[in-house]
Amino acid sequence: MDAVAVALRFGLYLDLTALFGIAAFGLYGLRGDERRSGAAIAFRPLLGGTALLGLLLSAAGLAVLAAAMAGVPLTAVDSASIAMIVEETAVGTAWIVRMAALALVLASVLVCGRRPVLMLSSAGLGGAIALASLAWGGHAAMREGATGAVHLGADILHLLAAGIWIGALAALLLLLFRRSDRMTADHLRLSHRALDGFATIGTIVVATLVVTGTVNLLLVVGLGQLAGLLGSLYGQLLLLKLLAFAVMLGLAASHRFRLVPAFERALAADDHPAALGVLRKSLIVETLCAVLILALVAWFGMLEPVPA
Repeated sequence: MDAVAVALRFGLYLDLTALFGIAAFGLYGLRGDERRSGAAIAFRPLLGGTALLGLLLSAAGLAVLAAAMAGVPLTAVDSASIAMIVEETAVGTAWIVRMAALALVLASVLVCGRRPVLMLSSAGLGGAIALASLAWGGHAAMREGATGAVHLGADILHLLAAGIWIGALAALLLLLFRRSDRMTADHLRLSHRALDGFATIGTIVVATLVVTGTVNLLLVVGLGQLAGLLGSLYGQLLLLKLLAFAVMLGLAASHRFRLVPAFERALAADDHPAALGVLRKSLIVETLCAVLILALVAWFGMLEPVPA
């Protein structure tokens, strides 16, 4: 049951960060008609598909939680157990909010398809709310009072910043891995502009992740227990997460100062295949690191920080 719960948490983290981040990218990374679904990125099927998957994963996660709380197999979960969680717990309230937010995304995709800015704005809002709701399923939800509010706020900001970064990676991969017959000169220039434009936003995202991650660590573990952190599985997984994050930072710096300028020079010289290939490989590695981080967070978020 624990493995299933971790897998569902990982699926939700990956799905909802992509949903929010891709919608946001459409607003800050593209312009005018580029935001129309299918012009640069197929926003409607992407956002609709991730919202629908989020609904399914959330429903499955609720059933798994009900089974764990009742101490029964998943097949033996009844409606009374599910209703108790939904109606009487903060996790249940967050679940309702998430389902409503994802329904908003689906409605936006279905109704606002011909108004891309409205669709992306509505989907981004729904995605942000759905992603933020995951904070009620982790350590931040265990505290009360002012400290609890600070912890929850930091956790929500951490999730949203992660969504911006991961969604941007997904969107950039979609831009750079088009079929060769669709990689026109205009699309290549658009891709370069999107890569170059993420630099400033990326700096803000990294700063937010560092600050909120530090706050979360101190509130979850505490200064007095930092020394013993690596003696726990939680601490070892956290260290692996930090190493993967460091690799992502190195790759992001390489993109900003080396690979993207090289890509720009290659476009000017009309000799871009080699530079494009290097960029593609680097983005794949960075994305794999991001996926690993989400898997680790889904795992150690259900563990005790330090050994008893």
